[in-house]
Amino acid sequence: MTIPKTIQLDPRDNVLVALADLPGGERVVHSGETYTLKASIPAKHKFAMKDFPVGSEIVMYGVIVGRAREPIAMGGLLTTQNVAHDAAGFQARNAAYAWTAPDITPWAGRTFNGYHRPDGQVGTRNYWLVIPLVFCENRNVDTLREAFEEELGYGKPKLYRQQVRELLEEYRGAGSEGQSAQKEASQSPARIFPNVDGIKFLLHQGGCGGTRDDSRALCGLLAGYIHHPNVAGATVLSLGCQNAQVSDLLEELKLREPSRSKPVLIFDQQKSGLESTMLSNAIRETFQGLIEANKIERKPAPLSKLTIGLKCGGSDGFSGISANPAIGRVSDMIAALGGKSLLSEFPELCGVEQSLINRCANDTSSDRFIQLMRSYAARAKAVHSGFEMNPSPGNIRDGLLTDAMKSAGAARKGGTSPVNDVLDYPEYVRTPGLSLQCTPGNDVECVTAQVGAGANIVLFTTGLGTPTGNPITPVLKLATNTKLAQRMSDIIDIDTGPIIEGQNTIESMADAILELIISVADGTTHTKAESLRQDDFIPWKRGVSL
Repeated sequence: MTIPKTIQLDPRDNVLVALADLPGGERVVHSGETYTLKASIPAKHKFAMKDFPVGSEIVMYGVIVGRAREPIAMGGLLTTQNVAHDAAGFQARNAAYAWTAPDITPWAGRTFNGYHRPDGQVGTRNYWLVIPLVFCENRNVDTLREAFEEELGYGKPKLYRQQVRELLEEYRGAGSEGQSAQKEASQSPARIFPNVDGIKFLLHQGGCGGTRDDSRALCGLLAGYIHHPNVAGATVLSLGCQNAQVSDLLEELKLREPSRSKPVLIFDQQKSGLESTMLSNAIRETFQGLIEANKIERKPAPLSKLTIGLKCGGSDGFSGISANPAIGRVSDMIAALGGKSLLSEFPELCGVEQSLINRCANDTSSDRFIQLMRSYAARAKAVHSGFEMNPSPGNIRDGLLTDAMKSAGAARKGGTSPVNDVLDYPEYVRTPGLSLQCTPGNDVECVTAQVGAGANIVLFTTGLGTPTGNPITPVLKLATNTKLAQRMSDIIDIDTGPIIEGQNTIESMADAILELIISVADGTTHTKAESLRQDDFIPWKRGVSL
């Protein structure tokens, strides 16, 4: 089978993407046209299909992704020197959107074994949370971590401690007795509560000293985590005098679930007096909460109970060709099955706004998306920044030269289904199907927000490799290319590179991803991020973060 050297992503495109390294001077044939390469074209990068005078529009994925800042000859390499960021404008939608859903017959009767909550949500994991309302309580949260994790069998593997111990014993000349002690130290105690996946301790630097809006947003985010289907209950530590008040947290919880069915244990240090008194009470009541959480067992649930976060990070020139459209297909399948998915990262929707506006199910959603995008862009400009500054050095090195170019590929994570809702941060997902969620592109801030909105599985595509995870939701990592999957196999869960190599289709890869999602949701499979204890948690302060 001959693997093509180039790909044109849309018939309207005027650039080709190299699927492999192409030497300068090579004659490349595409759709009957021959192009003589003016320079070497690295894999993932683009070259011109015609001569571009200064100011010419560069089109990829059928949309404007930049303009020529200097002349580019046909067959010439596109670079940051000769291409400047540009994107098409957008306006209100003017027609209803027609969608042909994928065939979900093979999946219609499938289930996963999850944790059923009283409000109807179903978790893919069963955690207890310990969270501070303000950074002043971080040390006390760490104290509770030390008290609980080792004793209950949730401690981190001691492999690296063992390695240091071995080096130390070797230095000291330890014998077999020392080696026996090393082996014993590397073993973790058995779990006391087998139906509880763990206790997660979330630290942050907010809650006071910033704006009241930031503190209120933090309370909304924390309420989303407590309300999350993967959480059985929570222990909350409050100092007492901070901006993020207990009453604010309880109001946010009530917005998400008026009946407040989950146990939420709140401890106020300034009311408790002695710190030791507060911590002792917190330990006692949390332990009782864990006993109750352990009584919950997995039971079958339809796939409509899945809420999928769609995220890309460490993107490359193959992201929009392999992994992103593959999970976009999964998003469409989930929508057709009655589940939910979240497309976030508003700075990485720059240039594709109109297509998303046209997909909105109603004017309320499209108008809100327009307002949030314009507001976000204005805040960036106000601090002398802008969406055009979004691509990282790694993105640029691997072929994503402008924000619009990056965005056009990133948006493919959202598939083709209608946009049924638009969420501002830190709102909770409300509507089946695809929702747009206002977040930064920042990997951890975005995933933190998606989980706070209810995602019980996150699909994270990467072309460069990033270890991002989350404390309570499994994050599945998808490599856009096989070289990455092989080089960083310890953090990658699935390789979508065979799409580039012509060995798999988008459809077959999506089927494989959905099969893996079910296994992860069941608890049968744990993601690499879970195994590595990659518990990243960074709340978004509503200032500018790209």
